[in-house]
Amino acid sequence: MYTVGQVCKKFGISRSALLYYESIGLVKSGKRTEGNYRLYSKEDITRLEQIFLYRETGIPLVDIKTLLDSPKNNASDILEKRLKSLNNEINKLKFQQHFIIKMLKNNDVPLEAAVISKDSFVDILKIIGLKEEEMDKLHREFERLYPEEHQTFLEFLGIPLDEIQLIREHSKKVFQQQNNR
Repeated sequence: MYTVGQVCKKFGISRSALLYYESIGLVKSGKRTEGNYRLYSKEDITRLEQIFLYRETGIPLVDIKTLLDSPKNNASDILEKRLKSLNNEINKLKFQQHFIIKMLKNNDVPLEAAVISKDSFVDILKIIGLKEEEMDKLHREFERLYPEEHQTFLEFLGIPLDEIQLIREHSKKVFQQQNNR
């Protein structure tokens, strides 16, 4: 059995954080000492280890409680939801990063800070099963619906401006051809 102090020391958390976890039902101290102090079992420690593992992924406490209390394991749903959220956050940060670079008006600086290159992005699209025709459609729709963002995205990938112009012109041309059919 572990005392509040031992648990807090083991996980590097405050007493109030541990008691908060208990108040929202994430962990329960089932036993008490004769002096009415909380005691935590090995099972409680295992549960806390799971809680902190999920916290490392940024999953909200309410979702962690659902994960741990659910008779059927819906971990993949919650993890996929978190991954989607992270991807959205990363995309927002990438666009902000690009705009800051643009605002500095130093277009001679390559986008070294870009997290992904054009080739890496194309490789990812191929890995998920997109064919050339589908990648063309992606560019075409991106250009049609969000032309400025399409430009920004292509610049973000570090594609030279002359190549970006060719990609955008090709996308527009293919779209016009399809509409004339």
